[in-house]
Amino acid sequence: MAKAFLSIGTNIGERLENLNDALSGLAASDQIKITNVSSVYETDAVGYEDQAAFLNIAVEIETDFSPVDLLDFCLALELELGRVRLFKWGPRLIDIDVLLYDDVKIDTEKLKIPHPYMKERAFVLIPLIEISPEKSNLVEDPAILEEQGVRKIKNQVNW
Repeated sequence: MAKAFLSIGTNIGERLENLNDALSGLAASDQIKITNVSSVYETDAVGYEDQAAFLNIAVEIETDFSPVDLLDFCLALELELGRVRLFKWGPRLIDIDVLLYDDVKIDTEKLKIPHPYMKERAFVLIPLIEISPEKSNLVEDPAILEEQGVRKIKNQVNW
């Protein structure tokens, strides 16, 4: 099985419930085993800022999916949970991003691994480093970890 890391975020509706639903959907797949889940972090929106704050978690998984199949599974799960894509960086019921997949590097129109914005986003890096401290080497600018206002609000989701 390959090791992969996902980032899950939400800022519409019952945010904690949305995170729980996403984790349950991942766990329901016989091709995914969840091995670690970060605390829940809240952060103000990035990109399009006129929207509610996000809750974010990082998830470590083992998977038999290929990178592209994992992305397709995550996108299908988003749709199943009710995600509607209105515009880039807009409000979302659920967002599941593939951050890393083993040591694989992919750069296609459909999928980029490592995730192209990961190193710029404290709401991705802080939960990721919590569950995988060796990923601290991904931090290029330590100041962003403090400047982006990421707040730990809950030690764990109850999925």
